[in-house]
Amino acid sequence: MSAITINTTKPNHFITTADYSAEQLLDLVDRAIKFKVESKYNYPEARTERPLVGKTVGLIFSKRSTRTRVATETAVGYLGGNAMFLGGQDIQLGVNESLYDTTHVVSSMVDAIMARVGGHDEIETLAKESAVPIINALSEKYHPTQILADLMTLHEYYHAKQNNVPAGVYSAHTQHPRETLKGLKVAWVGDANNILQEILVAFPKCGISVSAACPAGYVCDQDVIDIAQADAKKTGATVVFTTSPEEAVKDCDVIVTDTWVSMGQEEEKKKRIAEFAGFQVTSDLAKRGNAKSDWIFMHCLPRKPEEVDDEVFYSERSLVFPEAENRKWTILAIIDALLVRGGI
Repeated sequence: MSAITINTTKPNHFITTADYSAEQLLDLVDRAIKFKVESKYNYPEARTERPLVGKTVGLIFSKRSTRTRVATETAVGYLGGNAMFLGGQDIQLGVNESLYDTTHVVSSMVDAIMARVGGHDEIETLAKESAVPIINALSEKYHPTQILADLMTLHEYYHAKQNNVPAGVYSAHTQHPRETLKGLKVAWVGDANNILQEILVAFPKCGISVSAACPAGYVCDQDVIDIAQADAKKTGATVVFTTSPEEAVKDCDVIVTDTWVSMGQEEEKKKRIAEFAGFQVTSDLAKRGNAKSDWIFMHCLPRKPEEVDDEVFYSERSLVFPEAENRKWTILAIIDALLVRGGI
């Protein structure tokens, strides 16, 4: 009887875009667009290649989710695999079993884990102890799958604009994202949260400048700031922090915001609403701050009216719904890279 070889190689994970080069991230975006074209425009019949048949991706979610859950389950299904949702009420995690124990048990039975957690230390524990790839579906520090989708959305928009491509005509896609994104200026108006922090470790390395307005006392982690500034220095992008939304949006191409009250912060809502006075994204704010005339708007959803008014949110400037859909295609590209191609 021949000996059984046990694979002791540490799995590849997707914890934050800070771990990857601009070229790796933009190649993922390019791959995501190819999946989108394949699925929606070039292949009216069912895909025959199913590389994940017999494989399972576990979704350990300690917080609610709409876009991430739907995107992941449909992406895994598209590749022929099975997605198993393990919500906070479904398993023993945090009730009768530690994260360490849960990680060892679940990772012994699935082929990858998509995890939405609380503290960033939780996703780091998962990555350290798991026998299979871990994908960060959100932690308090980072939200990498969202920002990868944002890069894709920006690329699609500016590719179409630069090439006079009608909206939705993906068969005409001819440029790699490295050709469309460098030189943009993105203005952030909102909380110093995981979305902003992921923007800071992803956008400057791609040559995208970031100007972030947060209320006084709301600041990003110093290591995140250091990464952003070092990347900006290499690419010629700029990184600016201010407490003035008008200053942040000056000469910007894109205005981005997010919730002011994240999951788990509901008790702080009244205090936060007061501290964010003047931070609602409106056409008047863009005009007062001298944003570029053709500025566009993004928000990762779900959205509350105090963050952005209806005029902007539902306008032709708004890319919020394409941005939401692109969660599927970028998550699909990540899963394909980790489980089919062997790495990012």
